[in-house]
This record gives sequence, structure tokens and C-alpha cells, in this order.
Amino acid sequence: MKNKMKIGDQALATVDSRKALLAKILIGSIWEVTCINKYGKEKWKEINPNVCTAEGINALLDIMFHASTQITTWYILIFESDTTPADGTTYAVPVFTESTAYSEGNRQAFDEAAASSKSITNSASKAAFSINATKTIYGGALVGGGTDADTKDDQAGGGTLFCASKFGSSKSVENGDTLNVQITITGADT
Repeated sequence: MKNKMKIGDQALATVDSRKALLAKILIGSIWEVTCINKYGKEKWKEINPNVCTAEGINALLDIMFHASTQITTWYILIFESDTTPADGTTYAVPVFTESTAYSEGNRQAFDEAAASSKSITNSASKAAFSINATKTIYGGALVGGGTDADTKDDQAGGGTLFCASKFGSSKSVENGDTLNVQITITGADT
């Protein structure tokens, strides 16, 4: 039996593009950086999103779906140049100048808890940088893999830059300050 439309009838139709039919996942992170002065008082706080790099997302996909070797330890670095990381930023060509003006001998480990509710964070064990010079800090990055990912200012170790976050504005630090860095990585369906 065929249905025919009559004068005055209304019809509704939608057209979905193939792109709109694809399931999507959004990966991102929120960076919370707090500067504590030598007297234990909060000097400033920045909360910013990041850019997940193509290198980082490719590593995530390869590890999960292509049997690539897992990166078991990730490290946080801070940078002191007024540059904006982008999708094409890589471990080997980071576009920023990493700051080494802290007392710890190496980059600080991202000491995360197990994932829950589509997120993973180091909120229970924030990375602490004991600043030992007057500097202007513009942001941070999360790196791992390679041979020297824990080494300050290393770009030759063959690592992976997963994500980087530039502050909304430059931030001053001085000898005796401590930067506490919390990163929360989330995944969500879009």
C-alpha cells in the first residue's frame, strides 16, 4: 500500500552527512598550576585547557589499537618562552624553550591515579617544581617515552609530547617559589 500526500499535508525530512554519523571522542586536559611563595602563601593560580598534539594522539591510538609499546612513565615540564604549542608540536621540535630553573634534577613525574569517570589525574600527587631563579613561566607540557624523557631540556631522546598548555598570561616566579602542577586528562563522547 502506498501513502500519498494530499494538499495541506506536511512532510518532514532530515539529511545527515556521513561525517555527522561518525562516533567521536574528545580527548583533552585541564592544567591547574599554583605558585606558592617561600612563606607558604599562594602567589597565583592558573587553570587552563591544553592542546593534545598529533604526536600524542597518534601514540594513544597506536598503544591502544596497534600494539605499540606502552609509555609507562610520563613527565611534566614547564616552559619559559612566549610561544603557543599547536597540533604539530612534537617532542623533537617543541616550539617552546623549556625552563630548567628548578632544584629537582629531572623533569617531574606525572604520578596519576587509575582512571575513573573518563578521567585520569595526578591531583593526589601533584608535581612540584622548586624554583631556584627569577623567571617568567608561560606554560607546561606532558612528555614520555624515549630514552631521556625525564631529562631536563631533552629533545633528542625520541620521546612523545602528548599535550601542552599555555597560560592565559605570563607568570613570574622567583627563587624560593614552588610550582604545583595538577593535570586532569579526560575523554568524552561528542
